[in-house]
Amino acid sequence: MDAQKTGEEHGILQEDEIRMAIRAEHINYLYGEGTAFEQYALRDVSFEIGDGEFVGLIGHTGSGKSTLIQHLNGLIQASSGKIYYNGEDIYQDGYDKRGLRSKVGLVFQYPEHQLFEVDVFSDVCFGPRNQGLSKEETEIRAKEALTLVGLEERFWFQSPFELSGGQKRRAAIAGVLAMRPEVLILDEPTAGLDPQGRDEILDEISALHREKGMTIVLVSHSMEDIARYADRILVMNHGEKMFDGTPKEVFRHYKELERMGLAAPQITYVVRQLQEHGIPIEGDITTVEEARDEILKLLEKNSGKAGDRP
Repeated sequence: MDAQKTGEEHGILQEDEIRMAIRAEHINYLYGEGTAFEQYALRDVSFEIGDGEFVGLIGHTGSGKSTLIQHLNGLIQASSGKIYYNGEDIYQDGYDKRGLRSKVGLVFQYPEHQLFEVDVFSDVCFGPRNQGLSKEETEIRAKEALTLVGLEERFWFQSPFELSGGQKRRAAIAGVLAMRPEVLILDEPTAGLDPQGRDEILDEISALHREKGMTIVLVSHSMEDIARYADRILVMNHGEKMFDGTPKEVFRHYKELERMGLAAPQITYVVRQLQEHGIPIEGDITTVEEARDEILKLLEKNSGKAGDRP
């Protein structure tokens, strides 16, 4: 049977049909290399991220998440191994790292600490201006980015230090978006925000992925957020990649995750308990919305059975 046809029938993209935005091959990174304090921060980490994917990255504190994402746009160079961006080795001689960082935008945890200009608009203009764009194009990009993150125009010409925490976070993310990256990496973008601010930020990031086709890598300690937004999850533990799969596939290993200091979303545990008590809820549930839908199906099924009785 024709292998190409078989792959298409099963929805599998062949290697030449999907463009890998990022490919990491056997990445190792050592702190204090060559000294008595030498220690692995990353050990033999390999993975691929395709264009347009929304990938969640989870792991306990010290698991290597933040170190790993700083490799993806060349801020840190691996002790050994290779990083490819759109098929090009970023470690080759003469590779344009500055250009890479415009294409692979990294938003650090508490990015508002990086705000420094006299007003929000000037801060967001900083990146595209450094890309050598004209004043007109720079301002067009800044306006577009601020609109994308949902920061109202009345805040654009205020000092960033006069904004609320959530508004500062939006301004900082806009500063990265103004450079029009193809990949957006966010390290705990909702840390310290209230629930409403967290949901608003994540909904806007999800919209970028959905409407602009942007590749997203989201680092988070919230299993609920990861389950809700990510299509795929990478799990790090002591510098090694432990799991790589869909939320349902990864959270099926909730007992192993617990041994790593992680957990599944709370709704997963609730559904497991219901199943153990004989409630026939089907499937691996990772979000409240999935649980709601399954419970409604069960109620409708039972209601139909009751209506069939004489």
